[in-house]
Amino acid sequence: MNDPQQPAVPVAAADAVTLRRTEYEALIAELEDAEDRIASLEHDLAIANGTAPEPLTIYEADRIIAGESPVKIWREKRGLTQRALAGIAGISASLLAEIESGAKTGSVETLRKLAHELKVDLDTLVP
Repeated sequence: MNDPQQPAVPVAAADAVTLRRTEYEALIAELEDAEDRIASLEHDLAIANGTAPEPLTIYEADRIIAGESPVKIWREKRGLTQRALAGIAGISASLLAEIESGAKTGSVETLRKLAHELKVDLDTLVP
C-alpha cells in the first residue's frame, strides 16, 4: 500500500526539481553574472596575450548601429578592396559585394573565411 506521507511520483519524475519563480530567476541572474565575469576575464587574458581584437572607432560603431555591413567596415579598416579581400578569402568579389550590400547573408563558412582574413571573431561580422 502507498505511504500517505509520500506522494505517488512516477519514476521518470523522481529526479525533477521544483523551484519558485523567484528562485529560478535568481539562479538565471547568477548564471548571467557568471557568464559576464567569464567574458571579462577572457577579454583581460586576450589583452595580456596581445590577442585582443582591435576596437572600432565611434564612427565605425555608429555605422554598424545604423545598419551598415560589419564586413564592409572591417574590410575598409584593414585597408582592403573588395577584390583583394575576396581573393585572399577564396570567394568571389561579387559574393562579397552582395554580403556587404545585404543582398546575401553569406554562409557560415564564407563568413568564417572573411573573419579569418580580417582577423576578427566570426561573431563580429554578424550584425
